[in-house]
Amino acid sequence: MSMLSSALGAILRARQDDSSDAADAAPESGFSVTVDCDSGNGYDGRLGVRISSIFVILVGALLGAVLPVVLARGTKVQVPGKAFFVAKYFGSGVIIGTAFMHLLSPAFDALKSPCLPDGPITDYDWAAGICLMTVFVMFTIELLASRFDFFGHNHDDAQAIDPSLDILKKGNQTSSPSPVRDVEAGSANKENNSPALPTDVSYPPGGEDHLGHQREHRDNDSHTAFAAQMTGLFILEFGVVFHSIFIGLTLAVSGDEFTVLYIVLVFHQTFEGLGLGSRLATAQWPASKWWMPYVLALGYALSTPIAIAIGLGVRTTLEPGSPKTLIINGIFDSISAGILIYTGLVELLAHEFMFNSYMRNAGLKVQLFALGCVALGCGLMAVLAEWA
Repeated sequence: MSMLSSALGAILRARQDDSSDAADAAPESGFSVTVDCDSGNGYDGRLGVRISSIFVILVGALLGAVLPVVLARGTKVQVPGKAFFVAKYFGSGVIIGTAFMHLLSPAFDALKSPCLPDGPITDYDWAAGICLMTVFVMFTIELLASRFDFFGHNHDDAQAIDPSLDILKKGNQTSSPSPVRDVEAGSANKENNSPALPTDVSYPPGGEDHLGHQREHRDNDSHTAFAAQMTGLFILEFGVVFHSIFIGLTLAVSGDEFTVLYIVLVFHQTFEGLGLGSRLATAQWPASKWWMPYVLALGYALSTPIAIAIGLGVRTTLEPGSPKTLIINGIFDSISAGILIYTGLVELLAHEFMFNSYMRNAGLKVQLFALGCVALGCGLMAVLAEWA
């Protein structure tokens, strides 16, 4: 028995030694992950090309944001309705695509970066939380703006110019609806307990789009609609400008990826400017504020070039990959994402397709064409997100 016990003990010890040796060798034969947490500043010279990006992106942003305003509101220029129709709905898709693919996704990456120290930032999905809070804040702001006199009542001379309405009017299945007649029709349907007719645009409640179309408001609704329109426009401007500033700083100190990023951002800023410019062009602006859409469009166009210039000025000290910068970028990207998600889905899509009486009365062909333009804008921005 003693010999048998000795033999079994030797076998067990040999197996334990083999297991320990295998455990020690596992890290050498397995995969290892190395996290590169450098400063993110890959500046490698090429100052002349970087300076050229200031002017090239400026021209692209001006064409996207300012040109629609000039063409729509200029008295000497006749804009083809179909071209403006495509630009308007394509721009709406660009805004929505930017919100998800160019803002929310990078915000998740920044606030969940392995380069951040362990703590409250990495323990919670702050990108989604901040975006959610921003959506509620945006709705609250718009609700308050519609109830209090933030913009004054001197907008009786407000004018909206929308060449794209020509396409919707041509596609209307019925004559152009009257808001007063719509309300009366809705009341009659309610009294008779009968479902609303397809041409009854009193549903959804709230009437027509308050961001892009001229409406014949009743006197007690005019101020609310004007305040909502102004609030929506300034929210949209705020969101795209903040986003443009951060991408300008990133481009200024990018390294090997600079050339690809340069090309992509030219298209990115042009398309995003088109989304903003088409809305500024078709909004109701009082005659005394005729200059406002031009200023807002110009402000967007200048935001990225100015950010690039600032980034080049501090290129030796700017650290886009540092923990502090990652947190700042992630927070502001989350805020901008919430702004553009709310604006894109509520102000642009919902009001454009559901609250707009012209669109609700247009034929299915026109509606699908508009939706296709929105999808095209979203799709292009999703493709560009592969590089920027």
